[in-house]
Amino acid sequence: GNVILPPLIKSYFPLRIGLLSAAYISLIQIGTMLPALLAVPLTSRYGWAQALSFWAFPALVAWCFALVLRIKNLQPDFIVGAQTPAAAVVMWRSPMAWGLVLMFGMTSLISYAMFTWLPLLLVEAGASAEFGGAMVALFAALGLVSSLLIPWAATRLRNPYPLVLLCLAAYAVAFPALMFSPLSYPILWVVLLGLGPSTFPLGLTLINLRTCSAAVSASLSGFAQGIGYLLSCLGPLLLGVLRDFGQGWVLPLSFLSFCALIMAVGAWPICQPSFVEDRPS
Repeated sequence: GNVILPPLIKSYFPLRIGLLSAAYISLIQIGTMLPALLAVPLTSRYGWAQALSFWAFPALVAWCFALVLRIKNLQPDFIVGAQTPAAAVVMWRSPMAWGLVLMFGMTSLISYAMFTWLPLLLVEAGASAEFGGAMVALFAALGLVSSLLIPWAATRLRNPYPLVLLCLAAYAVAFPALMFSPLSYPILWVVLLGLGPSTFPLGLTLINLRTCSAAVSASLSGFAQGIGYLLSCLGPLLLGVLRDFGQGWVLPLSFLSFCALIMAVGAWPICQPSFVEDRPS
């Protein structure tokens, strides 16, 4: 869904990229927040199998909407920009495409790792399991705030790299705080931690802002998110390995701090005010 939505917005709503990006990314964040908030209560009441099966319902609703669109066979009225064939832009030779891979991949790696391990980190520090689940929900809720604001801001900034630096600053405070004093001001640390992945909606918005056509937008989306999600899936596993190896959270959170630096480096080329098609390979 993440991969196909940016080029669909490019095709059907080329003059409302900021608005439509904010809308669908916000719904993604809501879909991320609710399971974290409801996982423990549903499991306590119904058991883990029934709690897991509950999430088939939203997938069914999404399928119904997709089926209606397929039956209606709606076509875009027009597409802004030259229809550059996607094959004319070799993504693996594009610095902008690789920058988006690193930006998207490292942001998602950090997010997935925190969704998986933040509750245990807080529980081991002395909090309850319910508090850990609530903090994961807060972490996801902050993504809703960024999904509403970041696409709007990105469409109005010639170079949105200052937004990346703000995200890096949030990580720079949150990770050391979680290492050494997680329960001193846990809500504040989680708020900062939740603002860090604002580069996720920024990356999805830049897929359209840095391409001239829906074809190239689709190619860039598949390339960046395909490799980016492959990288991100390593996050929960690597954090668990590092936690066991270091017997604590200093080593895993130091690793995530390094990932945040890689994210900021990767964001530089894709934030520059140019297009992927400007450098065809």
